[in-house]
Amino acid sequence: MHSPSSVSLCDLPLFPLPEVVLFPGRPLPLHIFENRYRLMINTVLENDRKFGVLLWNPTLSRAVNIGCATEISDVVRLKDGRMNIMTVGLQRFRVVEIVKESPYLIGKVEWLEDSAPDSEATYAGCMVDKALRDVVNLANKLTHKENLMPDDMPSDPVLLSYWVASLFFNSSIDRQELLELCDTSARLKKELTLLDSLKAELAARAAIEDVFRKK
Repeated sequence: MHSPSSVSLCDLPLFPLPEVVLFPGRPLPLHIFENRYRLMINTVLENDRKFGVLLWNPTLSRAVNIGCATEISDVVRLKDGRMNIMTVGLQRFRVVEIVKESPYLIGKVEWLEDSAPDSEATYAGCMVDKALRDVVNLANKLTHKENLMPDDMPSDPVLLSYWVASLFFNSSIDRQELLELCDTSARLKKELTLLDSLKAELAARAAIEDVFRKK
């Protein structure tokens, strides 16, 4: 479901990246070395400091059409013109059309938002939170260390779903699938399936370790 605001279109510089799927609220450090992207970053720094990140699909030799806008929060300029920048994800978007291809991509985009979280999403968020804590506890048992829950773990169901997707899914294809969902509950349920599988794997390893420890 799109929010009423998503019908509003705007032009956004686009940065296709292999293996990178950015989610709202998540940090993304980048090393800028290609001339066209040096130009893009210098241009956006003179304006609103925002651009869009899209996953590059090497099989199709093109970028996907749903990505996440990001804002530059810090820049370190190197002597040869390269830059190290830190960015933070803002809001998801869909590319409606490419309006410029050179020297870098600019797309006309519509903004995407999740449907308003309901009781189902809140419950799914609680289940994901519990599964995460179980995973951490089992990991502590296996490593004999006290790994605490991260301080930046959100409580809001939407933000929690983005946080889990960015940290617990290694496959860019899986992360892209989660990014494209506009249903928080559906995203959290997919993440809960992964966490339950991880929890079962860790529990089995802990049980085996207990058996050998008792011998």
